[in-house]
Amino acid sequence: MIVIDPASPTPPFEQLRAQLVAAVSTGELVPGDRLPTVRGLAEDLGVAPGTVARAYRELEAAAVIETRGRKGSFVRGGDDPVRAQARRAAEAYAEQIRLLGLDPDDALAFVAAALRESPKLA
Repeated sequence: MIVIDPASPTPPFEQLRAQLVAAVSTGELVPGDRLPTVRGLAEDLGVAPGTVARAYRELEAAAVIETRGRKGSFVRGGDDPVRAQARRAAEAYAEQIRLLGLDPDDALAFVAAALRESPKLA
């Protein structure tokens, strides 16, 4: 069940996006599941339709869902979306490191330091 906390410092679209990713990752939502319409979900959650539309756009860009025109939006099949997005980020980072000509051991040290220094996500 999706819940938007209006008192949270996290924007509502991000709360929705994160909860849908978690639902896919845990198997609560499976490939082929149809998502509620933008207007319907916005009404259920008490948010603006643009909030839901933005979350859906970001999920589609991350290949978590796909929109099939008038048929609606559906959970995509394939990899766990969190792992797939992390893999794409790692591939982009590795390509940037190669372009810069940096040593892979230095690159790994930068990543380890960044992960230690960044705040944990809730």
